[in-house]
Amino acid sequence: MLNNAPHLLIIDDDPDVACAAQLLLRRKYAQVKVVTEPAQVKKLLVDEHPDVVLLNFNFTAGRTDGGEGLAMLDLLRAQDPTPAVIALTAYADVPLAVEALKRGACDFITKPWDNARLLAAVETALARKSTTKISTISDTSSASAASDSAHIDNTAIAFANLMGNSVSMCELKSMIANVAPTEANVMVLGENGVGKELVARAIHLASPRKAANFLAVDMGAIPETTFESDMFGHRKGAFTDARSDRAGRFQAARGGVLFLDEIGNLPLGAQAKLLTALERREVTPVGMDKAEKIDVRIVSATNLSEIKLFDPSIFRSDLLFRLNTIVLRVPPLRERREDIPALLGHYLALYQDQYKRPARQLNDTALNALSEYDWPGNVRSLRHSCERAVILGTQADYEIQDFGLSFANATLVAMTDVSEIKSDSNTEAAVQPFKLTKLERDTIARAMTEAGGNISQAAKLLGVSRAALYRKLEKHDI
Repeated sequence: MLNNAPHLLIIDDDPDVACAAQLLLRRKYAQVKVVTEPAQVKKLLVDEHPDVVLLNFNFTAGRTDGGEGLAMLDLLRAQDPTPAVIALTAYADVPLAVEALKRGACDFITKPWDNARLLAAVETALARKSTTKISTISDTSSASAASDSAHIDNTAIAFANLMGNSVSMCELKSMIANVAPTEANVMVLGENGVGKELVARAIHLASPRKAANFLAVDMGAIPETTFESDMFGHRKGAFTDARSDRAGRFQAARGGVLFLDEIGNLPLGAQAKLLTALERREVTPVGMDKAEKIDVRIVSATNLSEIKLFDPSIFRSDLLFRLNTIVLRVPPLRERREDIPALLGHYLALYQDQYKRPARQLNDTALNALSEYDWPGNVRSLRHSCERAVILGTQADYEIQDFGLSFANATLVAMTDVSEIKSDSNTEAAVQPFKLTKLERDTIARAMTEAGGNISQAAKLLGVSRAALYRKLEKHDI
């Protein structure tokens, strides 16, 4: 085990929660320890120095004030070197999470968490720690050299997860580098799976707000009836279930970046409320008469086409103009095929290390087929296929069937010499099922794109039930 590998520590009194987080994080990080008793932490810190700590805030049954967790946060912040601390809270404890941020926590995750969100938070915390180390070292150099070094390293950290050196990706990175230092609102456009949140995080890490919070919100998952409470907060007694004050997302992201993901799925009524907040730069928590000033930079994202975005029945034009001061378009994988071999190599190596599997190579036939594949799910789909190949592949080299792409054999047949196909009268019959499977997959992918990722709408377009569509999506890994 490498000594310089990131060391993660989970502090949570619930063994099931701690185990779930440990299993998730061990997919990517080898050193992940769990502590369920606060007393064990002090002993552990004598011998070990974790890079990132995931910290629960209540350990004693019946306590909900978070005092134990805040005391533990103070202890961790006093360590040298100081770990990055991510608060683990129930959604109702958002005000406690905000207090944790004020005391030095770098981020907070609400339980039950989204796996991708938790992994991204840990990656960001490690990147911030790396930036801090760089800054400390730079302090021993001249001011100008330190400034240049910090700029180079911050840019490298920001782009660490944006892999690819194609013309389109280099242009995107160049735009991010120019846009990030400003306060301009940014809208990120792109298909599902292209990495829109990675672009948003790169903007944050390369911006003057990098030391503050990056808070991602799935706008499509917020019910319109609770939109104001979720986004602007509420006061105790404002409605039946408002048993305590709660900060909204705008307050929780104060000083940092608020990432409004899937903004195109926001109902028109909620769009009007969001517009008012952005125009006035203030929000009024539910149950209060006095507005609160907000200090956030807005980065939004959607998989809707620009044609749909400019349709007033779908998206308000006045809100669009507030959000799209700068528009960044993330290219789909099929438009940057030259990046596919490098991405395959990266993710295969990643999962070989994660699952402790021997290193293997892609044979030429598989590499050519995968490079010509359109990847409807983009980088996310490629990553999942690489994970499957590492787990299930048994041959000396990776072969096309290891990646679970349903039309792979049809691709290989298309690459075979024509004389070989003509010599076998049964070839057409054998290939036909693969062609039908590819046609079904492509049809579903087009319907999902047309519906903007909305399952119900896509099911109507295809003339199938939601349950049937879910099964097809799973079958085709869309």
